Amino acid sequence: MINRVEKLSLLSEMIAFAKYDKDIQNIEYNFLLGVAKQLEITREDFEYLIEHPVTYTHLKSHSERIVQFHRLVLLMNIEQEYGEENNNSTGAIKLYNFGLRMGLSHESITKVLYLMESFPNKIVPPDVLIDIFKTQYN
Repeated sequence: MINRVEKLSLLSEMIAFAKYDKDIQNIEYNFLLGVAKQLEITREDFEYLIEHPVTYTHLKSHSERIVQFHRLVLLMNIEQEYGEENNNSTGAIKLYNFGLRMGLSHESITKVLYLMESFPNKIVPPDVLIDIFKTQYN
């Protein structure tokens, strides 16, 4: 299991992802707050992270990095569906760069981005996503 510092780093990274090109939309805020609750981060700590990001902490666990990447995929889909800007390539580039920063293989990231188009609402099911990364990791 990941520790508190890693949890704060994950959440801070997701906030940075949401704020990358604009302010956080209400729907993004609610999604991020839900992730905070899942990570057992208080609302006060979550609010603090919005204005005061913490230093990025690289996750040692490959599976935790995949879970985090999946969260970012979901967040990107929320941005594209409800955001003001419908530029798919900007979101894909942003997601790709965050995935690389996490140490995930560019082949896996590319495959996920490609396959997203074939799923309803562009949401890659977790089992498909895990299989993609498992294949590249072995």
